[in-house]
Amino acid sequence: MDQVDKQILFHLQNQARISMTELGKSVNLSQPAVTERVRRMEEKGIIEEYRTIISPEKTGKQAAAYFLFQTRECDSFLEFVRTSPHVAECHRISGEHNYLLKVMTDSIRSLEQFGNDCNKYGTYTILIVMSSPVDHKPFIPAVEESNELNHASLK
Repeated sequence: MDQVDKQILFHLQNQARISMTELGKSVNLSQPAVTERVRRMEEKGIIEEYRTIISPEKTGKQAAAYFLFQTRECDSFLEFVRTSPHVAECHRISGEHNYLLKVMTDSIRSLEQFGNDCNKYGTYTILIVMSSPVDHKPFIPAVEESNELNHASLK
């Protein structure tokens, strides 16, 4: 993956619906050349999928929390998690707890009910989200930023 591919990824992660013509202009390539590079990155699995970021608050999800969960009933717990409309993310983690869930509901009361529904699978700690100062951060930095970082580390 060269610097041009990184520039393409930078633009796609910030605006996945950008046209190939506009993307080509942004990275100084023709539309066919940039389309081919994107296709190759998709085939290699570098680009896995394209997503839309939806505002939780505007769709009725007013409360968010992280659940640190400890269970010995992994299969039944995961089935519950996969079918729950409230679970946005589930991660297997190391340490005292074995799962980290991001749960989004319409109210604190619904978070509490979700916790009550979890009781039969194990124990948990709830961390309620108060605000999200960094809600989404691009994975690939702008090429200029990464070049500046590389130059600074060489000094």
